[in-house]
Amino acid sequence: MARAKSPIKPDKSQEASGGATDAGAKLVSSATGASDNVLGPSTNPATNLIIQDIALRAGGRLMRHTLEKGMLRGRYGGTGAKAIVENRSLVHTMVGSMLARYATRSLPGAVLIGGGLAVKTLYDRSRSKRDAKRSGDKSLKKMAED
Repeated sequence: MARAKSPIKPDKSQEASGGATDAGAKLVSSATGASDNVLGPSTNPATNLIIQDIALRAGGRLMRHTLEKGMLRGRYGGTGAKAIVENRSLVHTMVGSMLARYATRSLPGAVLIGGGLAVKTLYDRSRSKRDAKRSGDKSLKKMAED
């Protein structure tokens, strides 16, 4: 029996290339081999895409929370670090996600967000250590209590 051809034929002439994700996709494609089959537990490629998306997002969130708790644990202890990370407001989470997305979508976005973070870091360092620590402790304590 002959396999059915994919209804979506890639047009190599209009394919975007040169980005980091394109290079990564080519690497994964060469490692998995050129096949008409889409890897995954389902025979439906859309279902497989949803499954891998959920798995990657869950894994990324788990890793992010682990790293954040580890960074805060030394100063605030295990319970305090857990409360700070898990009691973050929806607005705080959304702003962080939007800034990260904007920074990863384009080079000007990365420069703008990275520059803003550098300016904030320099501003914090220009203040006295006591004032900067007090301000940060106050903000994180508020997050832990919510």
